[in-house]
Amino acid sequence: MIKEDLVSTKRQVHTPKKEATRSITYRLPEKLVTELETEATQRSISQNVLVKQILEKYVQWDRFSNKIGMIPVPKGILESLGEELDGKDIDEIITLMFPMIKDTVLFIKGGFDLKRCIETLEDYMRASGMNSDHRVEGDVHIFLIQHDLGMKWSVFTEQLLSQVFRTFLPEKELKFQTTNTTVILSVALGSDFDEHDYHN
Repeated sequence: MIKEDLVSTKRQVHTPKKEATRSITYRLPEKLVTELETEATQRSISQNVLVKQILEKYVQWDRFSNKIGMIPVPKGILESLGEELDGKDIDEIITLMFPMIKDTVLFIKGGFDLKRCIETLEDYMRASGMNSDHRVEGDVHIFLIQHDLGMKWSVFTEQLLSQVFRTFLPEKELKFQTTNTTVILSVALGSDFDEHDYHN
């Protein structure tokens, strides 16, 4: 759960526009349907919502992950690795990662700009199970990431976000609030900024 005391409680939640829907029918093995029913019940959501979440995750991330060489890493390993990182290590990792991030965004989104980068990061957060949020307060956009991996990973996340935003907006002031578990970035992008509207 995002720590509410770190940001103003008066906010407008930034959400994508409502999309048109249509009904379709699939024939699935009974065992699979039973598993979906059980999972939906345990999560207290409808089967329709569960299947939609599964398909969205596949379309937005999973179908690309093998092609771009992503492999799942247990959280405990990341926590252990983070304990060994120093400032120089973090700088080197970001220097190595940033060209790969650019290639990933180009491959998944078909272009490389700030909006596509933000949307790709949001897709990754959802796929990896990390809590993230994007809120809008007037002209200021607030990006929240909760990773629960310790301060070294917070520093890493802060520096990575800085690199992304400074690539496209080198003069823009970036304000960070960072804890052991959470990174919050506030940046004035304008009230009409929407990372999803590059599709239009």
